[in-house]
Amino acid sequence: MAKPDRIGLNRALGILAVIGLSVGIFLIPSEQMTKLEGYGYLGVFFLALLGYATIFLPAPVAIVVFSMGARLSPLGVALAAAGGAALGELSGYVAGFSGQTVIENSRVYHRMVELMKRYGGIAVLGLASIPNPFFDLSGIAAGALRMPVLQFLAWCFAGQTIKMSVIAFAGAGLIAVPWISNLME
Repeated sequence: MAKPDRIGLNRALGILAVIGLSVGIFLIPSEQMTKLEGYGYLGVFFLALLGYATIFLPAPVAIVVFSMGARLSPLGVALAAAGGAALGELSGYVAGFSGQTVIENSRVYHRMVELMKRYGGIAVLGLASIPNPFFDLSGIAAGALRMPVLQFLAWCFAGQTIKMSVIAFAGAGLIAVPWISNLME
């Protein structure tokens, strides 16, 4: 098989794997997801990993982090969730690295590409640190622009740590955050 054909095949397989993973995670029964909470920090890590591995399908990770922040050390919960979330975000990165053809004509995607070109890791940090429905696009843009994967993970972990800390500490009752209260209602 010629090198261009092999690259095209690898890209197609990467996109299919990400789509399959997203659909598979979305179809996991909620009772099974709830059982993972019983595993403490490891359960939080895996729930965040699974929740953030989905692309464009919402997963209720914030609720788990909020509730576990009340039961365990909020800092430990935040770090476990941030680690899982950062690794889960690799699905978007891989989709972008494999070929962004599905969303490349989107205006929002082009804005994300421009943000990544202009600010690089700082854009990943900022976008990961807030509740953001467009973060998957930033991961896709980072992958498409070939941001080094360890750099993407480091910035993503830092941003996720900020966000997950706010949620976990709010769950522990140590801080009050209006948008979290709205999420939990």
